[in-house]
Amino acid sequence: MQVQELHDFIVDKVDDIKAQDIVTLDVRGKSSITEFMVVCTGTSNRHVASIADHVNKESKLIDFPPFGISGEEDGEWVVVDMGSVMLHIMQEDARNLYQLEKLWG
Repeated sequence: MQVQELHDFIVDKVDDIKAQDIVTLDVRGKSSITEFMVVCTGTSNRHVASIADHVNKESKLIDFPPFGISGEEDGEWVVVDMGSVMLHIMQEDARNLYQLEKLWG
């Protein structure tokens, strides 16, 4: 799957399950592990985990499962590693604290 297709797929899937404030950060040249970061907000730890689970299930259906998922147990900040696109699903407080857009933008 091409990078842009993967990005569009991820944005579509997080939007399906009502993720808020979806932002894409182009980190090419800034990160050696990924090309894009998609950052979005979930309204609760259950919502955050559900968004990650939805992306996981949908990506497996197209034979492109994540390389890893971290943080599902806590639900404050879940990272879904899709290779060239990293998905960060955060609750609002964590997103305001870590300010990934400011850090990587």
